Amino acid sequence: MHLSKKAEYALRAVINLGIASEMGRTALPGSELAEANRLPLKFVERILQELRDAGWVETHRGKFGGYALTAAGKGTKVGDIVRKMDGRLAPICCASEFAYQQCSCPDEDHCGLRMLMIDVRNAIANILDRYTLAQVVEVTMRKMRRDGVVPPFSTPEELADPSKHPKPKADPADGFLAGLTQKDH
Repeated sequence: MHLSKKAEYALRAVINLGIASEMGRTALPGSELAEANRLPLKFVERILQELRDAGWVETHRGKFGGYALTAAGKGTKVGDIVRKMDGRLAPICCASEFAYQQCSCPDEDHCGLRMLMIDVRNAIANILDRYTLAQVVEVTMRKMRRDGVVPPFSTPEELADPSKHPKPKADPADGFLAGLTQKDH
C-alpha cells in the first residue's frame, strides 16, 4: 500500500482537528491547519471540502470560525478516511475489496501474486479499520502529555506554563498499538 500525499494530509488534518477539539478549540481556520502542516492553503481547503462532503468535518462561520470534526468524524475508522482519499487499501487493483479492477493476469483465481496481495490488503485493513479517529487523537494526546510536549493549538495559558514545554526525548520504538495499551502514569 502506498499512502498518497492527499490521504496523508487528510489524516493529519482530521487528527489536528481532534487535538484542537481536545484543547478546547471549537473550530480551526483552514489557514491555521495549513500552517501547522506546512502546506498550501488551497490544497488543505480542497481536502477539507472532501472531508466535509463525507460528513466528517463541518464548517463554522464567524470570528472564531473554521473547521471542526463532526461527531461522525470522531467515530470514523482510519481506513474509511484512507479509502475516501485514495480509493483502495490494496497494493494492486485486483486485490481490492471496494475498488476492484481486473488486472492483466490470465488466471486471476490462481494468481500467487494476487493471493499474496489480498493477504497484504487484509492485514492493512485489519489495522486501519480497527481504530477510530478519536482513538488516534486519544493516544496522540496521551503520548504528548507523557513526554511533556505542548499539543498544537494550545491556548496562550498552556504555552506560558513552563512545566508543559517539550522534553528533548521521545522513544522511537513507541507505536500506535503500544499507545493504546499504555495508561497515563
